[in-house]
Amino acid sequence: MLNIAPDAEQMTALVGKSLYEVWNQLCALIDEKYDMECTWNKGGKAWAYEYKYRRGGKTLCALYARENCIGFMVILGKDERLKFEKDRESYTKEVQRIYDETQTYHDGKWMMFEPADTSLFDDFIRLLKIKRKPNRKLITS
Repeated sequence: MLNIAPDAEQMTALVGKSLYEVWNQLCALIDEKYDMECTWNKGGKAWAYEYKYRRGGKTLCALYARENCIGFMVILGKDERLKFEKDRESYTKEVQRIYDETQTYHDGKWMMFEPADTSLFDDFIRLLKIKRKPNRKLITS
């Protein structure tokens, strides 16, 4: 398998220093709560890179990178959409707007966020919890 994982220098050059910090903080947050297999892929037409979190053949979420932009995608299937809709008022207006504007496909809503900072991270984690309970035990010393 071709290893296309960019190093820190390449990522910083691509997305910029501040967005690369946001990217790293988001990855750290997900890694803290989920024990997943992570794979780098080409990002298709719209993105340079895709970094996917999967386990047992199911995708939890994916991060994307292109020039001066990062993306965070979470796909909500039918049952997951119902859970979101029941609790939608507790999410930020931004998350509600993106949910409403995202087209619904046969396999769910492919919600794409382009975070510029960490302000939506709490909502991102809550969206991931709809998909899958965190499976990493917190280590207390």
